[in-house]
Amino acid sequence: MLDNVLQTVKKLIPKRLFNSLAPTYHYSLALFGAIIFGFPSRKLTVIAVTGTKGKSSTTEMLNSIFEMAGHKTLLLNTIRFKIDRESVPNKKKMTVPGRFFLQKMLRKGVTADCDTAIIELSSEAAKQYRHKFIGLDGLIFTNLKPEHIESHGSYEKYRAAKVSLVKGLKQNGVLIVNADDPESVHFKNATDKKVLEWNPNENTKYETSLIGDFNRKNILAAATCARAFGISEEKIRMGIKNLNVIKGRAEFVKVGQDFDVVVDYAHTADSLTELYKTFGSQRKICVLGNTGGGRDMWKRPEMAKVADFYCDLVYLTNEDPYDEDPNKIIEDMLPGFKKHKPRVVMDRRQAIFEAIKNAKSGDVVLISGKGTDPYIMLANGHKFPWSDYDVVKEELEKYLKTNETVE
Repeated sequence: MLDNVLQTVKKLIPKRLFNSLAPTYHYSLALFGAIIFGFPSRKLTVIAVTGTKGKSSTTEMLNSIFEMAGHKTLLLNTIRFKIDRESVPNKKKMTVPGRFFLQKMLRKGVTADCDTAIIELSSEAAKQYRHKFIGLDGLIFTNLKPEHIESHGSYEKYRAAKVSLVKGLKQNGVLIVNADDPESVHFKNATDKKVLEWNPNENTKYETSLIGDFNRKNILAAATCARAFGISEEKIRMGIKNLNVIKGRAEFVKVGQDFDVVVDYAHTADSLTELYKTFGSQRKICVLGNTGGGRDMWKRPEMAKVADFYCDLVYLTNEDPYDEDPNKIIEDMLPGFKKHKPRVVMDRRQAIFEAIKNAKSGDVVLISGKGTDPYIMLANGHKFPWSDYDVVKEELEKYLKTNETVE
């Protein structure tokens, strides 16, 4: 209802006037939401995670650790919404839905006797004040890389939106930052609260089935935070060991094939680099695309350069075109290829099947960009239900069945 009203107002008043009024509009919604739901964050230990990469994974790790330590948790991230043992996929196509959503979920957590809320906070949420009137007991900063530049207007404004989250720390709140990221200083300078640092270069090791240096860094962040809230090292280790998979994050799809197939959310050049490096010398068949609608157009050739460098065979395909021509998005990526000539297969399902069909024993097929995203976003608000994991599983089963028939 409120969204319909907002869209109508947008059409009736000049864009410049609407943009000037938007902050007041969003701030008012946040305040009304807090009042309506009774400021639920006051009755919970609230830990938020922000940064460019690793937010969802870090929240999942924290959730596993806190549950292992006997806490009743509420979890809100890009992957799912969970209150105690009840969990549903996040199909909102955004990290932090607006219109009272956060306050409502926190209230449900209080009602369900949860004691700890673990939430992922994005720069878009900060820009629209969706986090306002939610007191934070802890805030983790993972890292910062260029992203959402068009939306915010500049990298500096993007960074400022992230840093503004520090103001939400409660009186005894703690800020946990990545000591190896030069942007950490901006977060530390924005608060007089307690600051803890974790260092990606430290030698502390945890037993885990999660792969990649990026997950090792996320584990260190989660462990540092857990210790700040009195959780023992034994419970931290058990919580990390117990987390076998994070959906849509370097997630393996296995149906009996003799090569690896992995689904991942990587949608920036840095994330792609980390993903591809994880699989070392394995022959890599990579499926990727890019987001439309004017979102970070600058990164299209940059991501292509990464794929060109690391992958042995590349399929470019449709991802989330929104109101852009999907072919134009792919055209913007092509200049990034110098070593390889990518194969363009616009139908994402067909591209996935072609990649699987070309895999040999010991290879790895890496399908990136969507992770657990539940839709392919089209023009005029239309969307097509989608799951990379489910489609990969279906195409793998079809491929294996066909091969058995031929043999």
